[in-house]
Amino acid sequence: MKRSSPRVDRPLTGISFKIVSVAVFVTMSSLIKAAGDVPAGQIVFYRSFFAMLLILAFLGCRRELRTAFHTARPLNHVARGTVGVISMALTFFALTRLPLPEAITLNYAQPLLVVVFSSIFLGETIRIYRWSAVVIGLVGVLIISWPKLTLFESGAAMGNEEALGVAAAILGAAFSAIAMILVRSLVHTERTSTVVLWFSLTATLLSLISYPFGWVPLSAMQIALLVMAGICGGLGQLLMTEAYRYAEASTVAPFEYSSMILSIAVGYYFFGDLPTIHMLVGGIIVVGAGIFIIWREQRLGLKHAAAARQTAPSQS
Repeated sequence: MKRSSPRVDRPLTGISFKIVSVAVFVTMSSLIKAAGDVPAGQIVFYRSFFAMLLILAFLGCRRELRTAFHTARPLNHVARGTVGVISMALTFFALTRLPLPEAITLNYAQPLLVVVFSSIFLGETIRIYRWSAVVIGLVGVLIISWPKLTLFESGAAMGNEEALGVAAAILGAAFSAIAMILVRSLVHTERTSTVVLWFSLTATLLSLISYPFGWVPLSAMQIALLVMAGICGGLGQLLMTEAYRYAEASTVAPFEYSSMILSIAVGYYFFGDLPTIHMLVGGIIVVGAGIFIIWREQRLGLKHAAAARQTAPSQS
């Protein structure tokens, strides 16, 4: 099977692609929020279908379309797609209920939960340093969430909506973490284009199942916003893929957190969302914990590579 091209060591190029991809994904989230109270399954359809069209066009230009869908592990792709669709639906529901900065920042729980689930499901050995970072990061999530959860106790309609949004955002991050673990397994044998295309196709088909459960008529403006959101989703995926082609994951991953700054700016100027002190303090804690985990995994990767070189048999 033809593999994707090898990584080229150009870290500044990789970082640039990552930052642009983050900006595009924040734009996608903003467009979804601007579309208003649209059912999550309906949003997933627009996000997946129009992203898939863009990705197909891109692969066609690169003459990779013929082999992009080829896989020996279709059930694994469907499982990853199913989990990913649940995560997207929950995340989009949260976007319609929460201020933009909070909805995006709560998703930073994902890398923390990847560590937890890797230990539970994969039996990975997690040392005290990473466990400490996970605990501290989850405290940050609690700080962000606490004002919304206390509103739930008041019984006010607006409070209930925001509390549901918080619950959806955290559950969305949990399902996203599970999807990431499934992707880790897939990338050992599958090309990036195959993983992305199968996910987009699975998400599009599964989102249609939600049609009988309450899709709503959309205005021309809502349709335009959701179509643009889908295109942004596909473009963001392609840019993110290019980022990891030019630099190590540990180099570009911390720049994911630039979305916190962008979401605060966009939320303020376009939606009038002012970041609360809970969101800022909790967000800084979660970001710090996430960056520490990325740094720690990089250090462990270097140690494992050094150990492998020392134990490798001589070729002389």
